[in-house]
Amino acid sequence: MRLQNKTALITGAGSGQGRAAAKLFAKEGANVVVFDVNAVGAEKTVNEIIGSGGNAQLVVGDVSHSEDVQSAVAASIEAYGGLNVLYNNAAIWSAGKIDNYVTELEEENWDTVLSINLKGAFLFCKYGIPAIIEAGGGSVINIASVAGMVGSRMRSHAYSASKGGLIALTKTMAIAYAKEGVRVNVICPGGIDTPMLQPMIPTEELYQRVAKSHPLGRMGVPEDIAKCALFLASDDSDWITGVTLPVDGGVTAC
Repeated sequence: MRLQNKTALITGAGSGQGRAAAKLFAKEGANVVVFDVNAVGAEKTVNEIIGSGGNAQLVVGDVSHSEDVQSAVAASIEAYGGLNVLYNNAAIWSAGKIDNYVTELEEENWDTVLSINLKGAFLFCKYGIPAIIEAGGGSVINIASVAGMVGSRMRSHAYSASKGGLIALTKTMAIAYAKEGVRVNVICPGGIDTPMLQPMIPTEELYQRVAKSHPLGRMGVPEDIAKCALFLASDDSDWITGVTLPVDGGVTAC
């Protein structure tokens, strides 16, 4: 198993891409710390892992709250003796309102999106990377988006800015912590069929249009991202750091 004897802390693991990664990592031998603000979803992920014979620990909290982040890192160490993999997946599209062009975007929406999508990753890296160094090195995996790599016609300026910032943060951290044996990489998904995306494509016609906009002709599924994350979490990628990896059905090739 590719993650035997490793401990992975995954944010936003109560649904979608985070749940898929948590289940796959556990299947590959990892001890998984499931972190999410949604207690019901997180508990379901933990129960599914344990029911399949894996090891999982539940931590409920908000990625934008420093005390919750510190508690999650401490829980990882207390439960499993250390931390080897940090997976920053938690994100929102908008703060309960539509994301928009900057001239029409409410400041509150901007602040909330950046707080969760970018500050959340910053906080987990701030408190998680020292634990990874203490364990002898490991992997940080950030989840950004193709919206952070290229311009978008969608009304998603706060979201795009948060993901572009995460890509830049990934590269600078990769350089800063390489000597400590910490690899830092970022995955940029295209359109993934998750609970976050589904409200934005509510009709079958729109869903098919978005699917066909990907050169490979389909929407992505959470497992597409989880499989790439598994590679970056494992020792198979031990000479890879600072990489921005699009997993997007070919969108950024256009």
